[in-house]
Amino acid sequence: QVQLVESGGGLVRAGDSLRLTCAASGVTFKDFSVAWFRQAPGKEREFVAWTSWRGMTFYYADSVERRFTISKDNAKNTASLQMNSLKPEDTAIYVCAAGPKADYFVADYHFWGQGTQVTVSS
Repeated sequence: QVQLVESGGGLVRAGDSLRLTCAASGVTFKDFSVAWFRQAPGKEREFVAWTSWRGMTFYYADSVERRFTISKDNAKNTASLQMNSLKPEDTAIYVCAAGPKADYFVADYHFWGQGTQVTVSS
C-alpha cells in the first residue's frame, strides 16, 4: 500500500517557523519528484514547492519563495518543507505529492497525502 503521511503542522504566530515532513511508505522517494500544495478555506488548491527526484533542483511559488525551503532525504524516504517567516495568509492544509522521477519541474503527480493543518495567527 502506497502512503504519504504529512506531519509537523500546528498553530503558530506570524513570523514563526514550522517544518513539515512527508513520510512515504510503499514507494521509494528516490524514484519520485516531490511537491507540496496547500488549500486554504474557500480557496483553490495552490502549488507551493517542488523538488526533483535527487533533491537538487527546486521550484517555488512566488508567494513562498525565499521563505520556504523544500528538501528530501531519499535514504530516509522523507521530504520536508521548512517554512520561515510565516504569515497569516500561509494558513492552509498542506499536502505532499509524489510525481515522476525528473530533474526538471513536471506537474504530474501519482500519489497524494491527506494533509496537515498549518494555522498562522496575526
